[in-house]
Amino acid sequence: MLAGAIAGPSMLLTGPKTQHASLAIYIFMRAAVLAARCGIKSKRLGKICKPLTWKHGDTFLMCLSSSQILSAYILKQDSLPSSYKSFLNKHGGKDLVILQGIKDIASGMPFTNLLEVEKYYKSVGVDIKLDPNMKVPCSIVHGNQSCTGHVLSFLFQAYGRALPVYVPVYLIPALIVHRQGLLKRPYTILGKSLLGTARSSLFLSAYCASAWAWTCLLFRLLERCNIPMVAMGTFPTGLALLIEKKSRRIEISLYCLARAIESFFTCMSDAGLCPQASKLKRSDVLVFSVATSIIMHCYAQERDVFRSKYLNVLDWVFGIPPPYDSNELEKCQC
Repeated sequence: MLAGAIAGPSMLLTGPKTQHASLAIYIFMRAAVLAARCGIKSKRLGKICKPLTWKHGDTFLMCLSSSQILSAYILKQDSLPSSYKSFLNKHGGKDLVILQGIKDIASGMPFTNLLEVEKYYKSVGVDIKLDPNMKVPCSIVHGNQSCTGHVLSFLFQAYGRALPVYVPVYLIPALIVHRQGLLKRPYTILGKSLLGTARSSLFLSAYCASAWAWTCLLFRLLERCNIPMVAMGTFPTGLALLIEKKSRRIEISLYCLARAIESFFTCMSDAGLCPQASKLKRSDVLVFSVATSIIMHCYAQERDVFRSKYLNVLDWVFGIPPPYDSNELEKCQC
């Protein structure tokens, strides 16, 4: 544990002024999963950690993450890393002027760009006149379309945007990792890759489409729009994770949770609610050190809490030889 904590500041080698908050938080999430698994199998902490064994805990984490990430996407994009912000702007499928209009009405501020929104819709062939006294932003979000029609058309468009994301994710491993099996069982391996691509693309497209569906539904039901309602409306968006394969759900939810935590604390800091946190210039190093400390403890003392593929990678990094089969060892000795 001490060795892991000492190794943490190696992050400074990337540059004394280079922040790696996203990486540090993600590694900390991985460490928290390992710590939770240790608690679950512990006799003393087993009962306390029992809720962590909930079958759909990964989906619940995704819902929590979605509430923060998608609220930030609409209300405060500068709290998100630039690369992730670009990803959301692409797959969110909405122009920035539309997002600004939603932000104005949710924040209770006078509209600043209704004319720009109308010009945007006119540029795509939709002639619309927006009401400056509107209570819900549905006409800003989807113009003259109905909420249901918008969700369906958005889903098909989002699927087309999602496919290029997942094709390399599935096909490159098939060509590199499974290259030998590809010669023997090409149809089986390629079939699984194509199925995985189709399934993950459906997840991402359904996730983005449901974000607009849930918010529109909530706005229409309550006939108002404010910041808490944006957060509530984006919460059930995480249910789209159920489309994904079970083994991938925890990976996706932890990745999104790390982004959500970073965004949340950035928002809190900007609002002046975390003054002490803002004084820590390299909090990422501290978080990374705690994470590596937990990971190294588990690696040395609780190896069974790792998934085999991660354990194999760590063994390879630290130069630990693979375990010998006892039968093979006896043959060698003979």
